[in-house]
Amino acid sequence: MSRDDNRERWQLQTSRTGGNGLEVAFTGRWCMDQALPFPDRLAAELADGIDRLTFKTDLSSWDSGFLAFISRLLKLCEERKIRVEREGLPEGVRQLLAMAEAAPVQKLAGTGQSDESLLFRMGSAMLAVFRDGPAMLGFLGEIIISFSRLATGKIRMRWGDLWWEVEEAGPRALLIVSVISFLVGLILAYLGADQLRMVGAQIFIADLVAIGMVREVGALMTGVIIAGRTGSAFAAKLGTMQVNEEIDAFRTLGISPIDFLVLPRMVALILMVPLLTLYASFVGILAGLLISTTIFGIGLFEYYNQTVAALDLSHFMVGLVKGTVYGSVVAYSGCLRGMQCGRNATAVGEAATSAVVTGILLITISASVLTVFFYQLGI
Repeated sequence: MSRDDNRERWQLQTSRTGGNGLEVAFTGRWCMDQALPFPDRLAAELADGIDRLTFKTDLSSWDSGFLAFISRLLKLCEERKIRVEREGLPEGVRQLLAMAEAAPVQKLAGTGQSDESLLFRMGSAMLAVFRDGPAMLGFLGEIIISFSRLATGKIRMRWGDLWWEVEEAGPRALLIVSVISFLVGLILAYLGADQLRMVGAQIFIADLVAIGMVREVGALMTGVIIAGRTGSAFAAKLGTMQVNEEIDAFRTLGISPIDFLVLPRMVALILMVPLLTLYASFVGILAGLLISTTIFGIGLFEYYNQTVAALDLSHFMVGLVKGTVYGSVVAYSGCLRGMQCGRNATAVGEAATSAVVTGILLITISASVLTVFFYQLGI
């Protein structure tokens, strides 16, 4: 096969060598500005009992067109399990082919199926949890040290950032907290009424809603809302700063990212979540009042007196303690995942998701521990 060109021509010749061997000889100029042949033209010869391929070259010039031809030819040989000897190729071609083959094949997200078993994936997840433990403890230690600097007045923090985070975590969250708390209070009232009606004690709906909202549900729902709303925002903001290398810039300037970025967010949630817990409890009690007076025929003053009699200071203290703990773990989770974020846009999304999952998991664990703890203390 050959082609004449007014500048120079390429030539391709094949010949049998040593029984089942095939030699391919390249001569002339092999560049993309010429109509180079397709490697598929050699498919018939490669299928004719060939088990070895060698090359012979005498090229005046070559470019990526020749490299593409050889690459496709090598793939044909691989499909037919033909051994290829590359010694006859130019040194530059062999080096480029080696570099291309050494580069890892990038797998697009969502493509292909994993061959790993369920047991293997579960084991890998458990190992990842154990590996993540020291990092979480180390981050917690840095936060404790930062709080000690805050207590001694040696902190390097912009107080304007703190008030901004307080506004973001508190007043701007009132609407969603109001809606969720009202609906939860409504559910508690209906649930209690359905059970208490069987014994003629519907007046105790007030006790159920008041104690349930103040001690448990108000703090728990507020913590979950803040985890989804504010915790994920913390992770996304810090993750974006990690991608833009802004956190590295803080360290280069000798400024602690924990003091400057993490501590204001921690303090803001520790201050705001207990207040939001009280507000959520009040909204839930109002929802119970509305349902009790309009649906179940309980008088307004009866409901009020029953609620006041059911609640005491210990209930409010339990709710405030739980709200403080939930706010702390949400801020911790969001800042931890944000500081651990990778260096690309996908990592930012993964950090936000991980922050919500970690926050809700820690809220659930701490809720269980605190409930048992207060029960054992008789509070």
